[in-house]
Amino acid sequence: QQISWTSLLLLGYLFYLLLGALVFQLLEKQAETHFRDQFQLEKLKFLQNYTCLDRQALEQFVQVLMEAWEKGVNPEGNSTNPSNWDFGNSFFFAGTVVTTIGYGNLSPSTVAGQIFCVFYALFGVPLNLAFLNQLGKALNAHLLTLERWVQKPGRAQVQCQFAILAIFLTTGTLLFLVFPPLVFSYVEGWSYGEGFYFTFITLSTIGFGDYVVGTNPNKHYIPVYRSLAAIWIVFGLAWLALVFNVGADLMERYLQLKWHKSDLSLAEGDTTKLEDEPEHPRIHIPS
Repeated sequence: QQISWTSLLLLGYLFYLLLGALVFQLLEKQAETHFRDQFQLEKLKFLQNYTCLDRQALEQFVQVLMEAWEKGVNPEGNSTNPSNWDFGNSFFFAGTVVTTIGYGNLSPSTVAGQIFCVFYALFGVPLNLAFLNQLGKALNAHLLTLERWVQKPGRAQVQCQFAILAIFLTTGTLLFLVFPPLVFSYVEGWSYGEGFYFTFITLSTIGFGDYVVGTNPNKHYIPVYRSLAAIWIVFGLAWLALVFNVGADLMERYLQLKWHKSDLSLAEGDTTKLEDEPEHPRIHIPS
């Protein structure tokens, strides 16, 4: 039965991945084709306006821009852009390493930096997991204290647990998912939807890197802006990890309950069928 449950969960997991792949393909492929055609059209217009350039020279310049972007250098602006490796940005990058977010917009380019990053992550990721685990235990202890304070004689325990869970989810949602996009929208110039998208993608450690705070060369950020963002990420990770754990536990219990109920109904059906059938004559085999 355990093998059957594992197989069912595996099939559901694969189905969910296939469903996501189909939906993303339907939503994004046409837009990607449009942007690709638009980019090629812009390159043709550029060559027509500047006849002194040929296509090969333009492609080489585009390659230079791509390499600069991969090295964390924003092609916009000039050489007066702030460094990507000042203390605030380095602190933020260290946080993205140990939390496994890995935006991808910035990475070490020197061999020494790459080797150090490997060993830094090797010890930093377990340290971060231990810290988040301890932080989660502390949050859970506060939730238990709040539950004992709220619970009164005569009130059902299940109702109190649901109330505490609702308070936990509401407070965390406001602190980590609702209010931060307002700040990012104001500072970065994003829409609220973009800020909310960045917030969730970051706290879930998905970290695509299409939106990263403190990277616009046309804006002047306070020195501690990205450091404060890194601290927000750490506490947001602990909260969202608890939410994911609760959600995974509830989902697993619900699916297992449905699976066991179906097994029990099938078993009862087989028993009823045997009882309805006439008893077969017993055959005595002499010893």
